[in-house]
Amino acid sequence: MKDPVVMLTALNLEYDAVRRRLVDPRVCLHERGTRFEVGTLGTTTCRVVIGLTGKGNHSAAVLAERAIQQFSPTAVMFVGVAGALWGTPLGDVVVATHVYAYHGGTSEDDGLKARPRTWEMAHEMAQLAAHVGRSRDWADTEPARASPPGVHFGAIAAGEIVQNSRISREAGWIREHYNDALAIEMEAAGVAQAGHLSGAPVAIIRGISDQADGSKATDGDITRQPAAAANAAAFAARLAVELVGQQEERTSMHEAEQARHRGGNVNFAWGNVGIQAADVSGSSVVMNAVPPTTGPSSIGEQISAFRELLALSRSAGRLDSATYDAAATELDVASKALRDNTAAGRSKVVLALKRLRDLVVEVADLSAKVVAVIAAVQGLS
Repeated sequence: MKDPVVMLTALNLEYDAVRRRLVDPRVCLHERGTRFEVGTLGTTTCRVVIGLTGKGNHSAAVLAERAIQQFSPTAVMFVGVAGALWGTPLGDVVVATHVYAYHGGTSEDDGLKARPRTWEMAHEMAQLAAHVGRSRDWADTEPARASPPGVHFGAIAAGEIVQNSRISREAGWIREHYNDALAIEMEAAGVAQAGHLSGAPVAIIRGISDQADGSKATDGDITRQPAAAANAAAFAARLAVELVGQQEERTSMHEAEQARHRGGNVNFAWGNVGIQAADVSGSSVVMNAVPPTTGPSSIGEQISAFRELLALSRSAGRLDSATYDAAATELDVASKALRDNTAAGRSKVVLALKRLRDLVVEVADLSAKVVAVIAAVQGLS
């Protein structure tokens, strides 16, 4: 499966809100029993993996890491409901620009002092989410509603308790130390940490289902939670489609650039094209050469050759030392993982190569070569 988007949820109603958007979802079991489903978003080419983590940052972190290692996703999204801290309207969507793990702290004689961990949203993801938020067609707008729900960008606080009071000591402490947080929930910190360690971009998308004021588990919650979950799922689906489309466009540009560097011709029009070639297979043409193999040994040779090109690029001043060192580290990770000729090993190779691609994206020929190696690894059975 090529570069899907993983969407995780804590609750069954959130899971159902995402699953309803998938065409022909099929079960994919992890070897340890975790159940994922894989489907396509509507009529698009965007593949989505959905999984249920249950409540809490710890389980969310473990299962996010498990999904990343199994599917090598383009991105991980956590989709669901949250409580508002400062009156964000019910049903609106909050996208986390950064996440606070607010239960970090130190207890001293004069009170509990905050020592949070914080994760920021990846720049490209933030830019694309802002673009989707500006559009007027991402939501399933009800006939009686003239405009889609609002979209808000800001901090989300993630802890280990259900916050359902505006006047409790904990509520006051949170508002004192995290007064810029728009919403509060229980999973974002775990997912953000998993994404940070694995190199996968993360988006936390929450529909506001309550005001964290004692209204949870009331009669109104029966309708508010599903509506908020549906809005979050709608935004996440649109963001996933845009993200995959943007990456496909980037890959096409890299391939075209690579062809130009080789002196080749690229035909973007419909019609027949006459060529002389050593081998033609589908849309691939090999000129005066034997088609390359795509076994692990061949990929290892491609990685070794790329390492030499990387050194030449640094010598020529096309890469600075910091970028070169980071890129060399990812090559080491990929080379080591390649020796583990299993699905898990290949997944680690792909993740390392994707991080490498992002490091050299400004050097077109290097970036295109990394894209080609990623495709070769994904083609291994």
